[in-house]
Amino acid sequence: MDSLQYTVVRLPAIYMWPDSVEAGALIAWGPLLTQVYRQVARMPAKVLRGAKPADLPVEQPTMFELAINLETVNDRLDTANGFTHPRRQGDLMRR
Repeated sequence: MDSLQYTVVRLPAIYMWPDSVEAGALIAWGPLLTQVYRQVARMPAKVLRGAKPADLPVEQPTMFELAINLETVNDRLDTANGFTHPRRQGDLMRR
């Protein structure tokens, strides 16, 4: 979903990929894409080095990230409750 769709739909939801917060999503909780891609690259590398595919364990992400778009949160509060919040530089919180 591109950034335009996140802002047009204005649907408060939790998305899987933390990168979607930078595109305008409200909240995202999921694995880091860089880690997922590294895991995907390790599997064929092990096979090319001689490991049997049936012997390879299933890998799952071990690092997750919670990303909250504070600008979107403030916009939602402004719209819903009539509140005003001071805007800050870098309204993206990642943990």
